[in-house]
Order: sequence, then C-alpha cells, then structure tokens
Amino acid sequence: MISRGAALLPVVVLLVLVCAACSSPSPGSSSTSGSATPTPSPALSTEWTEYHRDAGRSGAGPGVPALAQPQVAWTAGVDGDVYASPLIVAGHVIVATENNTVYSLDLFTGGVIWKIHLGQPVDASSLPCGDIGPTSGITGTPAADPASGLLYVVAFLAGRHHMLFALSLVNGTVASQQDIDPTGSTPAVQQQRGALALGANYVYVPLGGLYGDCGPYHGYVVAVPRAGGAALAYRVPSARGAGIWSAAGVTLDASGNVYAVTGNGASSSSFDFSNAVVELSPDVSKVESYFAPANWIALNAGDIDLGSLGVTLVPGFALAVGKDGVAYLLRAGQLGGIGGQVARLGLCRGAFGGTAVAGSVVFVPCSDGLYAVSVSGGAGGAGGAGGAAGCFGALVVLRARTGQRLLLVIGGQHAECDRNTCIELNLHYACGGLAGHQLEVIRLASNHTAQANDRVVAALFRQRQSSDRKLKRSRDPENVGLLDPVLLECS
Repeated sequence: MISRGAALLPVVVLLVLVCAACSSPSPGSSSTSGSATPTPSPALSTEWTEYHRDAGRSGAGPGVPALAQPQVAWTAGVDGDVYASPLIVAGHVIVATENNTVYSLDLFTGGVIWKIHLGQPVDASSLPCGDIGPTSGITGTPAADPASGLLYVVAFLAGRHHMLFALSLVNGTVASQQDIDPTGSTPAVQQQRGALALGANYVYVPLGGLYGDCGPYHGYVVAVPRAGGAALAYRVPSARGAGIWSAAGVTLDASGNVYAVTGNGASSSSFDFSNAVVELSPDVSKVESYFAPANWIALNAGDIDLGSLGVTLVPGFALAVGKDGVAYLLRAGQLGGIGGQVARLGLCRGAFGGTAVAGSVVFVPCSDGLYAVSVSGGAGGAGGAGGAAGCFGALVVLRARTGQRLLLVIGGQHAECDRNTCIELNLHYACGGLAGHQLEVIRLASNHTAQANDRVVAALFRQRQSSDRKLKRSRDPENVGLLDPVLLECS
C-alpha cells in the first residue's frame, strides 16, 4: 500500500513550478510559442531523460560547483499538480501535470516551447479511494529518447483507462498511442505512479494500486514494444495487491533485465511474490530471480511495503530498502530467494522514492534524513585487520565520536543496535577491515523530510574523527548535493 508520506506535491528541480489554473488546448492538440518550427536547444553535458537520469536510476549528474546559495531562476505556470519528475532534454524542461498536459519549457528562460493536452483526466471523486485530486492524470514520470526524438508518457483518461503516448520532442505532436491496461485488470483501481523506463526494445510501465488499497488491484510491469505491437505484461501472482508503486518504477541492468519491487499482498501463508524484489527477463515473460525478507508475511499483515523505494543497482549487487527502513544487500542476478540476502541492516525510519549512486555509494532518502550507504565487494577469504577466513557478508556501524561499535553483522548473524541510539547520531560510519562484502553507513542529515520524487537536496556535512578512523571529503564540506554527491573515503 502507498504510504501517505509518498504523496507528492509539486516539486523543485532546478526550477520552481507554480501550479495555476489556466486554459488548455483541446484534447490531443499541440500548441507552440516562439518560432513556428520549434527546434531543440543545444544539448547539455548531461541530459536528464528519465527518472533519476536513466533507466538504471543512477541519480547522479556531472560535477558542478557546490550549492552555496541556490536561487530561483524562473517560474512557469502549469495547469495542474505535478507529481512526475521534470526531465531535461536538449535544453528543454519536460513537465507533465495531473490535468494530462505536457509542457516543453526553455531551460534557460522558462518560456513555453510547446504544450499538448492529451485528454480529459479522471475526476478523483469518481475513484473508490486515492490521495491525488481533484483530478488524476499523468502521475508517473515520463521517459525521453533523444535518439528517436520521442517522449513516452502515460495519461489516465476519463473513462478510467491508461494510454501510452509517444510524443515528438520537437513540437509535441502525437506519434502514436496505445492502451496499456492489461487484460483482466480493473483500471479504475490501478494507478500508474511509478516512472517509465526505456529498454532497447521496450517501454516499461509499472502499475500498482490507489492509496487506500481499494478494489481488486494487482502489481504489473507492462512492456510495450518500441517498434509497435501488442504489449506484454507480468502480473505479480498475488491474489490481490502487491502493487509496483514506488515513484522510481522499475530499474534496468546493463543486460536489459528488469528489477521491480512489490508492496504488500494478500497471502498470509504461501509465498505470492508480495514484498519482494523480482528480476524479470527483458520481455517480462520469465522471473530470473527473486528475493523476499524472511518476515514477508508480517510485512503483509502490517502494510509495511518493501516496495516504497526503487531497486538500486551497484556493480554486482542490488540494494532494497522499504517502509521499515531495513536495507537488504542482494546479489544482482541471483537475488537469493526468501531470506537469502547477503547482508541486512536496520538503516533508517523508512525509505521512499529513488536513490542516487556515486560509484559504490548509494544515497537513500529516508523519512528521518538522507543516508549514504557504501557497498564494497570482495571475494571473501582473509581480509585486513579484523578479517576472518571465509567471512561472507559484513555490516558495521560505529559511533562517530568514539568509534564504539553499535552494530555488527557477519555471515547473516547480527545484533541490532538500539534504533534510537542510531537515529540520534549526527554522523555515523563504518570503514573497511572485514573480508567479504560490506556496507558502510553514513548519516548525512537529520532534518531532511524525504518525498518520493526528485528534488535537489543539500545536506550540511561536518567532519568527525574517532580515535582510529578519519572521514575524508573530496569537496567543500559545507555543501553536499544529491545531484553532486560528496565522495567519502575511509582511512
């Protein structure tokens, strides 16, 4: 089930979007401003064409000067609430609203290059539950393909059905459209909240339920052939529920396999792939591997979704964190089945949305702050100081001021630290020294309230030193940005 904490407001990403009532063109029509034949602006060094930049959800942009005193460059009025993350493509900002309108704005001035209204949105009061209103239209983040010049976006249309549109990035005209509601589904209780993802041959569209878990909804990943043709669909085999609802949607690896994470389902006995990480083949016809926490039944009963945060991929591993804030380190490609994690850590008070990755450091947006988790891999065997032959899987959390060990996990055996003790730390971290695989945990901020969407996050960072470990920083210590993360080194 979707947490109230995941409900989104219009967001700020390099610009401020001011939602205001204004007229819209007729359904399916595109209007332009400025030149009669809009052309893309010069490409930037890094485009932001999908949620968290790319289908791998890396979330990290190019190096930029530290964010000292960011200011609003311009504002633009749009015709509805904005839940989808804005994209940056060829000098344009792509914005989609709950009124089913897509805008292309000039990145430097905010001027409207083109806009198109894709059809009447659904009156939220006509739905059996939900937390988006007064209308429900485009919620999931679109995906752009500069190579083909197309933007893919799903609109929830009056009559209560989901339509995938391919739009020209140059002028917004409709190149194609296709209904993507799976056969046997009940579109009125399915929400397209997760971001779209582009693979080599498919556009991937995740589906989950409405806030409130009403009706016979299911979790789906719909794969629409980019060359045209009937859509394919994977349905989570739960009798009901197990929606794929994180704002991050699905994550693609380098081979094109699709990683999805599900929410709570109906089962209280036999495993039904609820509260699970599922790796699918590119055509979503085959489950390649899966993982579920050993307490997945309890998570179902308590509405404590694992699927509140998208799957994060780092070389050789996948990281999953859910509403309970427990982080699971998994082997990518061999997720481990039920209880088969490489390591487990009580990280925070709950994670929502998507992460950012810089090398092996994963930045996790939690309800109680922004955390960084460093994932380092090894082949096992003898390690450095404190290592042991055959050690496989290690987690360490130290008190920053004293070096006191609060948590140690080796080979699946663990002793949880007191949650309040961990949360009270302004900064805690762990450095190397154990063989095998490690998570190094750094708490960056205690006052950031995370939302399940893009936003530029600045976290104040102060250097701390224990008796035997020192945390180095590679950038200005007064400013750490989610899109320009500081690189942390242990010595």
